[in-house]
Amino acid sequence: MVNTMKNGPKLTTYRNMLEKKAEEVRRSMSAQKAAQVVARLDVPSDEGDLSQQHHEEWIFLNRNTIDIKLLREISDALLRIEHGNYGVCLECEEPISVKRLEAVPWARYCVACQERLAARAALGEPVDDFQEADR
Repeated sequence: MVNTMKNGPKLTTYRNMLEKKAEEVRRSMSAQKAAQVVARLDVPSDEGDLSQQHHEEWIFLNRNTIDIKLLREISDALLRIEHGNYGVCLECEEPISVKRLEAVPWARYCVACQERLAARAALGEPVDDFQEADR
């Protein structure tokens, strides 16, 4: 694969966008954890409190899973920059549009391939974990 992003300043811009997003996600994860700890009752007073506490923990874990996946995607994008294949669709090996990279700098796929993969996933076909729709 050949890097279509030959422009160093543009790659620097994408790298900065990715690093900023990663830091934002990390801060959000820390804030969520702190809020969960503060809000947690040491001894729930009844079954309703216990149920609410379990529900909040479930929500926190699901958010955390999504955030961790996003951090992995960002890390992978930074590695693609390092390896010189950033901006190339992993499915068709065509350049990913600048417009898409500016909207989703961790994008692995061009819009057409992403839509095909999302349609396959919607039909219940097995799709690689990283091929799910971008956020």
